[in-house]
Amino acid sequence: MPERPQALFAMTAENLPHVFPPEVMARLGKAVDIDPDLVAEDFTDPRVAKALARTEILVTGWGCPRIDTAVLDAAPKLRAVLHSAGSVKGFATPEIWERGLVVSSAADANALPVAEYTLAMILLAGKDLFVAREHLRTSRAHPGWGIVPGIGNHGRRVGVIGASRIGRRVLELLRPFDLRPVLTDPYVDERRAAELGVPLVELDELLRGSDIVTIHAPETPETRHLVGRRELALMPDGAVLINTARGGLVDHDALVAELRTGRLSAILDVTDPEPLPADSPLYDLPNAFVTPHLAGSQGNELARLGATVAEEAERLAAGGGVAYPVERAALEHGA
Repeated sequence: MPERPQALFAMTAENLPHVFPPEVMARLGKAVDIDPDLVAEDFTDPRVAKALARTEILVTGWGCPRIDTAVLDAAPKLRAVLHSAGSVKGFATPEIWERGLVVSSAADANALPVAEYTLAMILLAGKDLFVAREHLRTSRAHPGWGIVPGIGNHGRRVGVIGASRIGRRVLELLRPFDLRPVLTDPYVDERRAAELGVPLVELDELLRGSDIVTIHAPETPETRHLVGRRELALMPDGAVLINTARGGLVDHDALVAELRTGRLSAILDVTDPEPLPADSPLYDLPNAFVTPHLAGSQGNELARLGATVAEEAERLAAGGGVAYPVERAALEHGA
C-alpha cells in the first residue's frame, strides 16, 4: 500500500468538526496522513512549524492564516492547497502559484446552497410574500379570499448579474420554472450565454426589464457600488433586488433612499457594513428583508465542503489532478 501524503489542517479550529464530521474525517484520513488534533491557526506555533516541514498538502478553511513566503519556505515539500470553503483570496498569495503549487477550492460545493437560497427568494418575491407578510403582521387584518393582481411567477422576468459559479447555478435551478431569466456579465460572450441558455444584455437593459434582479458578481474595485442611485432608478416600480454576493456591490445609502419611497423591495443576505449597525433603517423598512449571511453553507451543508476536499485528496493521493482548480488569473476578477 503506498504511503499516504502528509497533510496539515490550517483553519479556525472550532470549525473543523463541522466541516469534517467523523465520516468525512475518516474518508480524508484514508487518503492522507493528517492529525485532526493539530490545526494551524498560527503558522509560527512551534508544533505547527515542525509539522510544516513535512507537509505535502495543506487542508485550509475559514480562518486560514496568510500563506506567505515565510510559510512556503518552512514547507519545502508542500505541493497542494485544498480549501474547504469558497474564496482563497483572504490567505493566498501569488507566490503559491509561482512555486507551482496546486490550489483547489470547494467553491462549487458552496455555490449550491447560495443558489438554492436565491431560487427560494425569487419564487417568494414573485408572490410578493414578504410585503404581504409584513402587511398582515402590522395590520392583523387578513384581506380575505380573492385575486391579488400584479403578483405571480408566470413569465416573471429575472435579471442575473454575474455568471459566477453561483450565478450559473441559479440559472440552472431556474430552468424548470416558468420564468424569463436574462444575464449580464462583462466576461461572458454571446456564445457562452447561449450555452447557458440565457439572453445576454447590458446592465442597464437588465435593470430596466427585470421584475427581480439578483446579484452574483465578485466585489472588486471595479464592481464596488455596481448598483447605485442611477442603477436603482432604472428598475421598474415594484421590482425586487436580491443580494447574496457581497454587501459592497450595492450602495446602501442609495438603496435606503429608494426603499423609503416604497417603489422597490430588497432581499439582502449580505450588507455593507456587515453586520449592520443597530440603528440601520434596513431593519425597520417594511420592504427590506435582511438575513444574517446564511445563504452559504450552514449546518449539515458544511460536510459537503469537507467531502469535496476529501475527494480532491483522494485524487492527489492516486497520482491524479484536482477537479476544482483555482487559477491565479481568476483571482483578479473572481470572488
